Amino acid sequence: MKRRDWIKLSAITGIGLTFAQRTIARSVYHSFPQNELNSDDFGPNFIWGAACAAYQVEGAWNQDGKGKSIWDTFTHKRGNIHNNQNGDQACGFYHNYEEDIALAASLNLDVFRFSISWSRIFPSGEKTINPDGVQFYHNVINTCHSYNIEPWITLYHWDLPQALQDKGGWTNRDILKWFSQYVDFCTKEYGTKVKNWMVMNEPAAFVGLGYMLGYHAPGEKGPLNFLKASHHACLAMADGGRIIRTNVEGANVGTTFSCSHVDTHKGKPRHAKAVRRIDALVNRLYIEPSLGLGYPYDGFPALKKIENYFEEGDEERLIFDFDFIGLQNYFRIVGKKSVWPPLVWAKEVPAKKRDVPMNEMDFEVYPEGMYKILKQFAEYKQIKKIIVTENGVCYEDHLQDGKVHDSKRIQFYKDYLKNILKAKNEGVPVDGYLVWSLTDNFEWSEGYEPRFGLIYIDFATQKRYIKDSGLWFKKFLEK
Repeated sequence: MKRRDWIKLSAITGIGLTFAQRTIARSVYHSFPQNELNSDDFGPNFIWGAACAAYQVEGAWNQDGKGKSIWDTFTHKRGNIHNNQNGDQACGFYHNYEEDIALAASLNLDVFRFSISWSRIFPSGEKTINPDGVQFYHNVINTCHSYNIEPWITLYHWDLPQALQDKGGWTNRDILKWFSQYVDFCTKEYGTKVKNWMVMNEPAAFVGLGYMLGYHAPGEKGPLNFLKASHHACLAMADGGRIIRTNVEGANVGTTFSCSHVDTHKGKPRHAKAVRRIDALVNRLYIEPSLGLGYPYDGFPALKKIENYFEEGDEERLIFDFDFIGLQNYFRIVGKKSVWPPLVWAKEVPAKKRDVPMNEMDFEVYPEGMYKILKQFAEYKQIKKIIVTENGVCYEDHLQDGKVHDSKRIQFYKDYLKNILKAKNEGVPVDGYLVWSLTDNFEWSEGYEPRFGLIYIDFATQKRYIKDSGLWFKKFLEK
């Protein structure tokens, strides 16, 4: 199995315009034909937005008192990132946030989802506060409000302070104390201005890739690291939810999960158990404990070893009644039984070998998978509301005369939104959709090559150009 294909399976054990440019954008925007879909079909209260993550966009990695994060350390080591790139500058959001939020407003988006960099608030992870970092997020929030955009904050989007990783990071149970202090501060500081909060982003990815395979920061490996970090992440999600609800009056509290519809290779029954194990790792491991269902031992019996890291009261501590669940879907998985890797005894059949449509990262483009995973999660009676908090696609973009003609990305959104609407019309409580991402950004270990944004970033000049897909959304969301 190629490394990237194993990476996907383990994520499962775990991915400024000038005035003239604005004028050109408006003229292109008005040239689009009537959309096949209508945003009104989703209902008047459906939420439309775009998302980003601190490390992927902010840059300014060592400015104004910010401490070092695990991603700063990881990307500065040669060989970890495609072309030895890093997020030191990224999209320069730290200095360009006003422009980016203005562009989001110009696309008629309701919501801007961003994350707080833990090490920008607490440079050493705890205790000592960085006032410049605190003020930066006040500035971002205030700018959102000035453009009538609702800020949605993710508290943890993978950039753990390096000082805490030096003490074991997510494998050290003290992370529960450190994380609680961080969440308590942020929600008290910003809670009068921000009512929509997500505790974590994709624990399956940051644990699986960061503490099992070492492909992501902090580069740790091994099943014991994976089990410890998984249990601590699940406890921290519930702890964080309780703190938000206590500190923020009228809070809308959620957390987000990566998820993929899983199919059996060629529908053959001999692969069924392997597919159940994959599904348990991909879609059930991190959500079911919060729902009071415990860890999914029925789908993956080897997970029972996680109980070695339980302390008294953990069964109850894992449970939290979230107001919404964020689902993030990029590809489906087709699985089969395998003699490798151990414990999982299953592997993914790569999209390349199945001759299916793919994006630039070799993920399958499978719109029906969105419908199917929404239906699957809607079967949990404990889930009251679902927001698609990430969905998007990377294709090879070309900037020509200030324009990016990304018709394939437009078709991607049309196809996925049709499947979301189908699920909604069948009673799935899906009430929002956030594009990944607002701008092109630093795509973790893949570097700057994969471009997901509605807005093209020329990383050499930091200039922004709205892609045709962004202009499509602008027209689609026009009231």
